[in-house]
Amino acid sequence: MIVIASAWILLLLAGGGFALDRVLTGAVTRNFDDQLDYLLTSMIVSAEIDSEGEVRFNRELADQRFFEPYSGLYWQVSGKGFRPFPSRSLWDRVLRVHAHAPNGSVHTYDSDEFADEELRVAERDVKLPRSNVWWRFQIAQSRAMLNAQIAALRQTLIRSFLLLGLGLIVMAALQTWYGLLPLKKLRRDLAAMRGGTSPRIEGPLPAEVAPMVEELNGLIQHNERQAEEARRHAGNLAHALKTPLTVVMNAAAAGSDDLPETVVREARTMRRQIDHHLARARAVGRRGSAHSRAEVWPSIEAVERAVARLYRHVRIDVDGRRDLSAHIERQDLDDLLGNLVENAAKYGGGSVFITVGATAGFVEILVEDDGAGIPEADRVRIFDRGVRLDSGKPGTGLGLAIVRDVAEIYEGTVSLEESEDLGGLLVRLRLPMAN
Repeated sequence: MIVIASAWILLLLAGGGFALDRVLTGAVTRNFDDQLDYLLTSMIVSAEIDSEGEVRFNRELADQRFFEPYSGLYWQVSGKGFRPFPSRSLWDRVLRVHAHAPNGSVHTYDSDEFADEELRVAERDVKLPRSNVWWRFQIAQSRAMLNAQIAALRQTLIRSFLLLGLGLIVMAALQTWYGLLPLKKLRRDLAAMRGGTSPRIEGPLPAEVAPMVEELNGLIQHNERQAEEARRHAGNLAHALKTPLTVVMNAAAAGSDDLPETVVREARTMRRQIDHHLARARAVGRRGSAHSRAEVWPSIEAVERAVARLYRHVRIDVDGRRDLSAHIERQDLDDLLGNLVENAAKYGGGSVFITVGATAGFVEILVEDDGAGIPEADRVRIFDRGVRLDSGKPGTGLGLAIVRDVAEIYEGTVSLEESEDLGGLLVRLRLPMAN
């Protein structure tokens, strides 16, 4: 940032300095030329034609340098057919006369005709009274003074712009250092967090950095929550497997006659527990993705086809909006709908009705059946792991528990009600709508 700012400052100052140098150099040169033009006009006004037809001055020019040899200020009058009439300051030299058509206007130019002296020349062609000859009046002055003024001006410009550039670069460096100082503090806080001495990034921060720190703290909190959930799931699974393992070990140690049956029974229990906790773990892991998105209607159609093959006597009807998407992974949505629709087909009387809608930022899925329903007193207890109200049909008692846990992981809800249309159970599943 400092290098880019310095390069940009130097580029702008170089461009601005060049433009200012052109303007000021032009102004100094025009002022110099105006002085030459004034002397040239004075010379022309005082000129007249004598009896021999040559130019003479009715009064001498006031500048003393015209009388001093090689003084650096010269004049000369030239005419076709006449010898040049020079000032005494030219001594043994003559100004060069360029051939061009006379037009009566002032012509100013630089000349290097004298090897030891660079000149600035102003000339004008004039036809004097009582003369048909175009006389060329020339004023020449050494450029030494003009060059000295331009050199002093450029020296001042260079010094001023160098000082200005240095000041701007120092200011840019300080601004960059001060602006990035919060990131150094952020790095120290992150190092402290990694070292275990600080749980969060705290302290006042500039408004430009504060949102990033808030998001970073949110990410840390999210990771801590996931880690805590993983530890809790591991503890719950260990606790759930402890009792079946104890039963098996006791039966084996006692040499029980029904050891095979005990092992099979307790193995089923352990498998149910493992399936349940694996489902929760998968849902927790997928929830971390901000891009989780599943289209509801294709998932319902897939579940409908699968359940219809298992329960051919059950009629499944689907209605509602087809354009809704939920903030959930497709596999988890399939698991939720599969559990709900299969339960409705298994415990219902042969009719299942699925309705899809939207309300208050949630996708709402209603699964109704025409079975016996669930008493209101048991509608909370039924979500506990292993609870079954109808033991006459095969099952693990974990379907609704898995549905509740996975829905809550995605910040959704599931509730049980009575179906007004079919008379059986109505399961209301709500999941956050995907943007």
